[in-house]
This record gives sequence, structure tokens and C-alpha cells, in this order.
Amino acid sequence: MKVISKQKNSKMCFICGMENKDGLKAQFYNMEDGTVMTKFMYRDEHQSFPGRVHGGLLAAMLDELACRAYWVNDENVLGATLSLEVKYRKPVPYNTEIFGRGIVISNSSKFFTSDVNICDENHNILTNAIVKYIKLPAEKISDKDFHSEMCYLIKDDVKEI
Repeated sequence: MKVISKQKNSKMCFICGMENKDGLKAQFYNMEDGTVMTKFMYRDEHQSFPGRVHGGLLAAMLDELACRAYWVNDENVLGATLSLEVKYRKPVPYNTEIFGRGIVISNSSKFFTSDVNICDENHNILTNAIVKYIKLPAEKISDKDFHSEMCYLIKDDVKEI
């Protein structure tokens, strides 16, 4: 699928923070069909049982994808997670490239809901979630400056995912 544009990365977020030594440093792409996608890799230190990624870290990625799905159309809207209903379908391996995808499925003036998933290279869904957010201004989420935290736009030549 064709990449339309790229979203910014933060400094310290566990999922997208470029300065977080333990994080995933995942990068997110706005796709031609209105979804957001990422390709990334969990590492050994992200394990639960040997050979499997910890479920909480999978939920963290799903949560990130849900908000970023909204950013496909409006990157200035922030929100806080109201609910995250995760289904763990198959074990997720570490040290293997996997893919995340998200799309907004409902939207109102105060809330939005995203459908998100993590898949293997064959597009098999490994885990997925429905995530509900409340839209909030940045100052109600944190007293830190959101724009100075989301400061990286990493250039690459990814044209399709």
C-alpha cells in the first residue's frame, strides 16, 4: 500500500521516542486508504515468556496506533485513552519484523474510536483492539509542551508498506 506522508516521533515515548534507549523507536506512516501503519521489531528485553512479547507492550503499541490513526487527518488533536479492549490471538515473537495498522471507526466532537491490529509479515492478525479516546487539549494531558516533545520527523524513502 502507498505511503502518503509520515508522522512525527517524540523524544521519550516508549513506542516512538527516538531518545528512549529501551523503546521501540517505531515510525508511523499515513497511508493512501486513510489508515496509519508502522513496521517495527520488539527485542529480547520486551519478552514475557521466552520467545513471546509481553502482552502489556503489545497493548501499548495498540494504544499508540489508535491515537495515531486519528492523526492521519488531524495531527493537532490529542486524547486520553478511555478504554482498550485487546484480543491476544497468537503469540507475538521478538526479533522479527511485524506490522501495526489503525483506522478511526467512529468520530464525534468529543470522542473517537479506532480499530487497530498487529500482524505478521503474512498479514495474519496476532493481536488487535478497539480503543476509545476522549479528545483533550494538550494542557489537560500534561504540563509539558507537546510540540517540543514531538520534534522528530525522520526522513526515509519508504514509499509502500
